[in-house]
Amino acid sequence: MLSSALGTSFKQKRIKHNSAEHVELPAVRRVRPLVWTDERVARWRETGRIPGPVMVWTPLLAGRFLDACVDERLYPLYHLVTTRGLRRGEACGVRWEDSDLKVTKTLGVLESDDEDDDGLKSDSSWRTVALGDENAVPLTAWRARQKRERLAAGERWVDTGLIFTAVDGRALREEYVSERFAAIVAAADLPPIRFHDLRHCAATIMLAAGIDMKVISATLGHSRHSFTADVYTSVVPEVAYAAAEATIPAIPRATRRA
Repeated sequence: MLSSALGTSFKQKRIKHNSAEHVELPAVRRVRPLVWTDERVARWRETGRIPGPVMVWTPLLAGRFLDACVDERLYPLYHLVTTRGLRRGEACGVRWEDSDLKVTKTLGVLESDDEDDDGLKSDSSWRTVALGDENAVPLTAWRARQKRERLAAGERWVDTGLIFTAVDGRALREEYVSERFAAIVAAADLPPIRFHDLRHCAATIMLAAGIDMKVISATLGHSRHSFTADVYTSVVPEVAYAAAEATIPAIPRATRRA
């Protein structure tokens, strides 16, 4: 950012030299997600130590989380993020006018750089996220609830047009969404992850389910398919095991030993 500012100033002849022109920035090490395997969970319970800064639940743990928050007011939001991988800013910013719960069952999302993965998003970037019945049903129930809250609020209601709002229609405070998530995780005695890591959970669950990498990349809104593959290919043990099992039989052999 500083280099860009100095470069612009130099072109406009506001300064005589761009001091950042020959600065070499250090390489940034990308932190890869780690799965909460049974062994890591057991070790965490013994020591309280979290293996890495970015942790991902297995499908089993993700299911336990959704079961634990099914009665929460924001359950549809948490379900959407866990299964479709929206960023926090995207989930809090989606609007009813960009959704179709009856016919195509899709959601138009303005891509947010909230805790972004690759920093390649722009304010004009949109993507369409398929919801499916499993997300359309709770969102339909949520819409009915929101209408009841609007009637209860009366003149205090703030018409933001947002799907997920506070009880008076105002935009959700994003920090609250994360704070409430952390409280649910702690109450359910689940191994801890950040709210943003639900996005990684969605990616790895889709990968474990056999979804094509390009589809996963488009669902998450990654600008580069290679980024998705680089980050998630080695994350889910089940995927790596399935690849190993499928590779050996593909090699023609006259004899095959046990």
